[in-house]
Amino acid sequence: MLIIGIAGGTGSGKTTVVRKIIQSLPEGEVTVIPQDSYYRDNSNLPLEERLKLNFDEPAAIEFELLVNQLKDLKAGKPVEQPIYSYLTCTRSKETIPIQPRDVIIVEGILILCDEELRNMMDMKVFVDADADDRLIRVINRDIIERGRTVEMVIDRYEKVLKPMHLQHIEPTKRYADLIIPQGGNNLVAIDILTNFIAHKLNP
Repeated sequence: MLIIGIAGGTGSGKTTVVRKIIQSLPEGEVTVIPQDSYYRDNSNLPLEERLKLNFDEPAAIEFELLVNQLKDLKAGKPVEQPIYSYLTCTRSKETIPIQPRDVIIVEGILILCDEELRNMMDMKVFVDADADDRLIRVINRDIIERGRTVEMVIDRYEKVLKPMHLQHIEPTKRYADLIIPQGGNNLVAIDILTNFIAHKLNP
């Protein structure tokens, strides 16, 4: 089993890179584990407090569960992946059954912050993009998917996303084996990555 970590700032194009990798490999060979599924359950807090939580710091992620489930997958055991709702900031009672596959892609902004998780990865990738480009993508996504206004998104960007990116996410670039500038538009870098995966699967 090959474990690939794909990190990068919010709105950097990680999802596009993941999608292009999946498209280039045989169907059924890849499982994607999104970091966002492993946000800690905050159902014990009132909704008003939940909506103020900082989701852009490592403490927000239950890395222990993510690492343990990856170990199970590597041992050939299926796992039950949590489902997290951004609307309620809680974990659902339902889960998603995940089967072991030849390639596991762990994707998320903070995945290179945890040493034990990093050490499990065969390849660490950082998707890089200009701050302006990331902000535009975040505005578009949060308005459509999370029901926020432009003012809310920009306020959150200035108070949370930008300082957290500089404090926690940008420094993890030094751990990357491959940095992909220009996000999902960098076809050369994506081609290098997919060739690496294909070569590892079929040496």
